Amino acid sequence: MENRQTVALIKGDGIGVDVSNATVRIVNAALEKASAPQLTFEEIKAGATCFAETGRDIAPDGEERAGAADAIFLGAIGLPSIRHEDGTEISPHLRLRDRFGLYAGVRPVKAYPNAPQRLADPRAANIDMVILRESTEGLFYSAAAHGRSQIIGDSEVRDTLRITRTTTEKLHRFAFRLAQKRKAKGAPGCVTCVDKANVFASMAFFRKIFDEIAPEFPDIDRAYAYVDAQALNLIRAPWEADVLVMENMFGDILSDLAGGLVGGMGMAACAEIGDNHGLFQPAHGSAPDIMGQDKANPLAAILSGALMLDYLAEKSNVESFAKAGQWIEHAVDAGFEANSLRPMEFGGDMGTDAVTAQILSLIAADAAPKSA
Repeated sequence: MENRQTVALIKGDGIGVDVSNATVRIVNAALEKASAPQLTFEEIKAGATCFAETGRDIAPDGEERAGAADAIFLGAIGLPSIRHEDGTEISPHLRLRDRFGLYAGVRPVKAYPNAPQRLADPRAANIDMVILRESTEGLFYSAAAHGRSQIIGDSEVRDTLRITRTTTEKLHRFAFRLAQKRKAKGAPGCVTCVDKANVFASMAFFRKIFDEIAPEFPDIDRAYAYVDAQALNLIRAPWEADVLVMENMFGDILSDLAGGLVGGMGMAACAEIGDNHGLFQPAHGSAPDIMGQDKANPLAAILSGALMLDYLAEKSNVESFAKAGQWIEHAVDAGFEANSLRPMEFGGDMGTDAVTAQILSLIAADAAPKSA
């Protein structure tokens, strides 16, 4: 079929299998609803289970096949019971980030009605931000999967935090463009540089480049926060945040904190985007204790699927992919508004299958997404 796109599907470990299956069903339904070309999903084995069975953390041609696809969808990877000899978990997805230059880690954080709100202030109902996490450098440059740590016998380990101009310029431009897109939809239009520039030369460099890029976007406001102060701000007044751009490890930590404000990691969608590739995944872990028990909340994965469709729309210039993504987002909005989405993660009565079925029903309903 003309314009048919290929998605490399890595279900991975634990509930990654459950939420990936749910997402494929939802994406296919949304594509049909939007009269969009169907996607070709090509499964690639990877993760801790793959490592235990084969001694490899990804299929022999897995990385090449992932790179050849139009997008990559990942369920979850890693099992605490399966580790390398150095004690680290199996993490081939970190190599994919590095190999394909997936520098822009997009973590939307949005409060939904009838979903848990951890803050008592009623303004918490207005939380709608994006944490933009650089995903190839920072302290994760020395992640064990890359073999870059300096190990000195059994007495010392040194990990390097790396910030480069090339990647940081692209990251900051991505942040300001994202803020422009959000401003067009009613967001404040502000990018906050989150760093530790008062202590580390690398972070001062990160902020310096931010200041060099900001004048290219005169319509977008800029702000600054040290990462410890920003952690406090996410508890004190998270509804004030728009786009927060930061180093890799800072983003890893603050995105989990922010996800907890709007219900939990079962709502934490994620896109990791580079110049030529995009990987989409829920930001939660593999939760092997509930794998296959119809308990996992698939919404983070499903919303990641919507991000993937929006990415494919831009990449292929097929607008109907974006429409399909809007159907998914609208279904989630409408489901929470009507209190018809009640995941077990939130103490509700709906497991993976029930949540998936409800989203499918909402997509099939007559009401069109507001932006369609």
